[in-house]
Amino acid sequence: MKVQALLTALTLLRSLAQANTASADEDFPQGVKRVPLRTHSLASPYLDDSLHSRWFDYGGDAVIRTDKYIRLTADRASQTGYVSSRLPLTMPSFEIEFEFKISGKGNLYGDGMAMWITKERDQMGPVFGGPDNFEGLGIFIDTYKNNRPGVTFPYVMAMVGDGKTRYSKEDDGKPNELAGCSARGLHNSQHPTKARLIYVKDSFMRLDLEYKEPNKWTTCFKVAAPPLPSVPYLGFSAETGELSENHDLIAVDVSTLFLPSGPERTTGMGSRTPSDKRVRKEKKGGSWFWFVVKLGLIGGAAYVGYTRYIVYAKNKQQSSQGLF
Repeated sequence: MKVQALLTALTLLRSLAQANTASADEDFPQGVKRVPLRTHSLASPYLDDSLHSRWFDYGGDAVIRTDKYIRLTADRASQTGYVSSRLPLTMPSFEIEFEFKISGKGNLYGDGMAMWITKERDQMGPVFGGPDNFEGLGIFIDTYKNNRPGVTFPYVMAMVGDGKTRYSKEDDGKPNELAGCSARGLHNSQHPTKARLIYVKDSFMRLDLEYKEPNKWTTCFKVAAPPLPSVPYLGFSAETGELSENHDLIAVDVSTLFLPSGPERTTGMGSRTPSDKRVRKEKKGGSWFWFVVKLGLIGGAAYVGYTRYIVYAKNKQQSSQGLF
């Protein structure tokens, strides 16, 4: 019985130790909450009963097929279309997942589509259907290669605009690139593509893609979170030039990210500020304190159980000898 009680106590201690040292995933602390934002999300049929959208504006050549998609451009030359949120995206940390499909009949196609988180809203222009000299963040899905030797297209890249710098279209945005990746196979993929942008203020920004096969996500890039306008708007746009393709926006899901109080923050790729180190040290110290408390409670319980067993065994032995 003594050995059994000891093994039980060790098993409980091992479980507590594993729970105490279990780390969160790579980017999020345990306890992060996602709250869907209906005001910035899109899904079929895209329109209200009055055949209008309460939360989004549409413009240019965009056509809504309520059972399937919002076609930003058709597979015809010189088209431009956009979708723009009516309300700003004011939360400090968020996740945007959007589903889309880029397809066409010819061997040559272009030009591409974009997602915008910018100070401007409801604007068309020469940058994948959106404005040039923008202020904020643009995620560009470029399907036609102009002048970027050694890079495979389609190419997905992020650009942070300051309101003054133009997008270098002739160089496929190379001078403007914050981060990016090749996405060969995205055009005419057998299933729709998904992109997921995660933005945590003062920490990191990450873009994941799902285009090779369903439910297989790959990270396109992860960088320190760039500053955004205080009142940015969410938008999507696309354009065709002499070459063309269909740009279909299928669904948009936006969530606010609520992180637990005192999360470990990163200022870059793994570096931490002194205040963050203090927070981590205090959390570690507190965790070890409770671990010791739990250890003491379990040890005490094991000792009490063992003592009671000894008394019980002794009384039973005396009873069998006729002492009682």
